[in-house]
Amino acid sequence: MAKDDPEDPRDVPWHPRRNASLYGHAEAEARLLGASLSGKLHHAWLLSGNQGIGKATLAYRFARYLAQPDHERRRDTLAVSGSSRVFHQLSAGANPNIFVLERALVDKKKGEEQRPRKLKTEIAVDDARDAIAFMSRTSASGSWRIVIVDPVDELNASSANALLKVIEEPPKHSIFLLVCHQPGRLLRTIRSRCLHLQMQNLDIDSTIKVLKGLPAGAAAADDASLRQAAELSRGSPGRALDLIGSKGAAAFAEILKRTRLTPSTAVEIGAAFSGREKPEDYFIFCELLIGWVAEKARDAALRGQGEALAIAHDDINSSLRQTDALNLDRRQTVTDALMRLEEALKAS
Repeated sequence: MAKDDPEDPRDVPWHPRRNASLYGHAEAEARLLGASLSGKLHHAWLLSGNQGIGKATLAYRFARYLAQPDHERRRDTLAVSGSSRVFHQLSAGANPNIFVLERALVDKKKGEEQRPRKLKTEIAVDDARDAIAFMSRTSASGSWRIVIVDPVDELNASSANALLKVIEEPPKHSIFLLVCHQPGRLLRTIRSRCLHLQMQNLDIDSTIKVLKGLPAGAAAADDASLRQAAELSRGSPGRALDLIGSKGAAAFAEILKRTRLTPSTAVEIGAAFSGREKPEDYFIFCELLIGWVAEKARDAALRGQGEALAIAHDDINSSLRQTDALNLDRRQTVTDALMRLEEALKAS
C-alpha cells in the first residue's frame, strides 16, 4: 500500500488505518472473528453499507488482526494493541502483507507544483494489476496476503474485470476485503464470489462516541453541535464530520425546527445562500433536503397520499441541480424550493 503522503487529501490523522477503536458493529466484528477462528476463512468479503459508517475501519481492523502472528491473535476481539508493530506498520502504510487498492493521485504537470494534489476519478486497471502482482508474491512472514479495496464502487469496468480474475482463482492464504457503498452497482460476478457482510448505520450515541474519539481538531465542536451533526448524518460519523460547522447543515436544521414553512421562514433560510457561503455548504443543504423530502414522500405513500410529495421531490431536486449547473441565484432557488415543499406537505 502507499506510504504516508502529505499531499494525499485522504491522509488525515483520523484515517481508518490509524483508528484503534470500532463502535456499533459488534455483530459484524464477531462474524469476522468467528470465521477466522474456524480455520475456514473465506477469501473474499464484501463489507457494505452507507458511506462513513465504519466499513473501512472494520476492514483495516481485520487486516491488522490477520497480519499478526497466529500466537498473538486474541480469541475474543479483533482489536490489536496500538503499541504493536503491526499497528504502527499499517498506520504508516508500510505493512508488507497488506495492500490497499484505491484511487491514485493525479500526477502534477509542469507549473502545477504549488497546487494541491487531486485524486483520479476511478481506480484504474494498472492499479488493480499492482494489487494482483502483490497477491502473487510470497508473504514476507508466511502470514496472510491481504488486499483492501476502498471502495470497490470506484473500480472501472477494466479494473473490476481484472480484479475478478484473481478473486475467482485466489492464491493460497490470501483474502480480499471489499469496502462497498452500493453493492447493487457492483459486478454480479464479484458479488457472487464474496461473503456479504452488511453493516448498519450507528445509533446516535455511538456516532457521538466515534466523533469524540477522533484526534484533536477533527471534530472540534461543543456537545450540542456534535449531537446535531450525528442526528443529521443518520448514524454516519464520516458524514457527521462534513456537517460540523457547515452553514448548509445549520440551514437545514432550521427547517426541522419549524412546524410549517411560512414565506418569511423560507426567505430567512434562503438568506444563508446569498453568495457568501462555500459551495460545499450549498451541496450539503441540497443533499440533506432532498433526502428528507424523499423520506417524507415514502412515508406519505404508505398512507396512500404520496403523490404530491413525490412530484415536489422531483421538482425541487431538478431546481437545485439546475441552479448549481447554471450558476443561478441560490438564495431564490432555496426560498422557492421551501415554498414548493410547504405546498406539498399541506397536500399530503
